[in-house]
Amino acid sequence: MRNKVLLFSLLFITIFSACNQEENEVAPIVIDAAQKEPMTTSQVNKVIDDAITARGNFDWKDASSQMIWSAAHHGNNLMTIGFGTSAKDFDRAKSPKNQLIQEELLKIILTYEDQPLEKVLVSADADLNLINVIITKQETIIALKRSKYIRYIEPADYRYVSIKNGQMRAAASSSSSSGCGYESQVLNVSDYTTVTPNAKVPWAFYQHNIPSAWTLSTGRNITIGIIDTGISPNQTMLGSSFNTGDSSGRTVQKFGVYIDSIWPWSTTTDGPNDLCGHGTSMASVATAPRNNNGQPVGVAYNANLITYRAATNVVIDGFQEQEGVKKAFVALGNNSNVKIISMSMGYVFSVGKIVDAIRLAYSKGKLIFCAAGTSTSFTTFVGVIFPAWMTETVAVTGVKEGATVVACDDCHTGNKVDFTIVMQRAATGKNVPVNSYYNAQTDYVGGSSVATATTAGIAALVWSKNPTWTRDQVLTKMKQSGNFYPNRSSEYGFGNVNAFLAVQ
Repeated sequence: MRNKVLLFSLLFITIFSACNQEENEVAPIVIDAAQKEPMTTSQVNKVIDDAITARGNFDWKDASSQMIWSAAHHGNNLMTIGFGTSAKDFDRAKSPKNQLIQEELLKIILTYEDQPLEKVLVSADADLNLINVIITKQETIIALKRSKYIRYIEPADYRYVSIKNGQMRAAASSSSSSGCGYESQVLNVSDYTTVTPNAKVPWAFYQHNIPSAWTLSTGRNITIGIIDTGISPNQTMLGSSFNTGDSSGRTVQKFGVYIDSIWPWSTTTDGPNDLCGHGTSMASVATAPRNNNGQPVGVAYNANLITYRAATNVVIDGFQEQEGVKKAFVALGNNSNVKIISMSMGYVFSVGKIVDAIRLAYSKGKLIFCAAGTSTSFTTFVGVIFPAWMTETVAVTGVKEGATVVACDDCHTGNKVDFTIVMQRAATGKNVPVNSYYNAQTDYVGGSSVATATTAGIAALVWSKNPTWTRDQVLTKMKQSGNFYPNRSSEYGFGNVNAFLAVQ
């Protein structure tokens, strides 16, 4: 499909250039002298930080042409252009004018860049109305922004987080250890309860009446899609032993869409295997089998699982990671077997291509859970992170054990939060037991990440109990089970989900 789009584009531009040279003359654009030099990365980041501090979010739509051009200059001159006849015109399959609009925008780019198509067009998305292009001139951006068909123009490889961390921009991924780790810990006996056939139920599950809910539903016939860092090839509970003990008749599928390269032209992924550890933990807490090996069980232990390795870690910083997340949402959105999507990764501000991909998945009835955010040194000033604050997603954060709802030590809160999950012990600070990266080993995992995967598992229990329900019916029932319902907290949404009430 991509090759056909590129071939058609090349043919169109060749014919157009030959027959319409007079119309292709560059319209004069005057740039103020103070705007002709690119801003530094420190200046760009300051504008972003100021916007987040003042409004809670930053969007490239609010940036000047100079700032967009400057950020692209610091990121391989790579840009993503979202186009359409309206803000909602993102789905190519429902957009009859998409090819004509794309060619019109490419004509503008070629005119101002004075380059052949193969030097400008990196890729045209097969599912979404967006293209990735190389733009080197500020005049091109100004000309494009004049078009009524532009939904957004964004620097596609400006690495805000890496710059914040003082890392080399050329690194293939963002902060290399964010959310990652291969550690294992022996579980404290007070942090689990052993149930038949010989599985460890995490202490946190009892805070949400999940074991009681299992008397009515175990998630059977529901497929959860997890977008994360993949699954460890060394953990059989999420592989060859996915059906073991009281878990049976279900499937696990693993895909990789992340390309570990600084070059946008690269097309080879690094496979489905987890090279971080985070994705393994999320898959474990959501769907690990109710096993007979003395290992932790997941919430929906009879649900099907599809995982996508979409990034190297939880901070989706840079072109290839954001492309990976986009591809994963589109693939899961297009998969009719998938009911629920869970992503415990995020970013400090919005990314247009991911917004489009989420809206595509949402338009196809998917129930999407996203982590509200877990603080690091560079996100402490941020509230609920992207994409959890989107109206199409359900934002989840983690709280401490106790009668009063209090955020975990590093969990984000705010008026975009929908649900909370208890994941930090009051006395010891221990988090939720999970299967580790390595077989027959265990670990603890915390933050809004584990809270999100837990909530996705609960949603699978509800949907399995009510297979004819829509996404909205499942979500409403979960809200009604929250300890704040019918009210909504300004920081914690509907509060802690009661899985047993939700499946009744």
